[in-house]
Amino acid sequence: MTIFTLHKKQNLPITVNQAWAFLSSPKNLKTITPDYMGFNIISGAEKPMFAGQIIQYIVTPVLGIKTKWVTEITHVIDNQYFVDEQRFGPYALWHHKHFIKEIEGGVEMEDIIDYKLPFGFLGTLMHPILVKPKLEEIFNYRAKKLEELFGKY
Repeated sequence: MTIFTLHKKQNLPITVNQAWAFLSSPKNLKTITPDYMGFNIISGAEKPMFAGQIIQYIVTPVLGIKTKWVTEITHVIDNQYFVDEQRFGPYALWHHKHFIKEIEGGVEMEDIIDYKLPFGFLGTLMHPILVKPKLEEIFNYRAKKLEELFGKY
């Protein structure tokens, strides 16, 4: 059983409050997700983020195949971090930690995603060919969009 980790950090010239206001609103996920992903929130984004919140999405990550993705916000400490975990979707495991901390001149945002692919050995074989490059592409897009929205650090 292979569990992979994606770790990303980004600094932005905004306050912790500004970063939290944007990141803790599930509706903003669409803004920082590439258009080709066909990201659409079905339910659960009506309220500000809270522990126990279930959010349902439709995404089209590969080959135009629409996939339902259901996540739960499991942990939240305002202005510091939150965790979302997949309850149903394309991964055998998806545990995504989002950290925000004040640094000189702005904030540091850190994402740590631990994930496991379905289909055993075949899923593991697809990781370097398809999954890892796709996740890198998505998170690079997010970094670029956040810089467009908030400026470069």
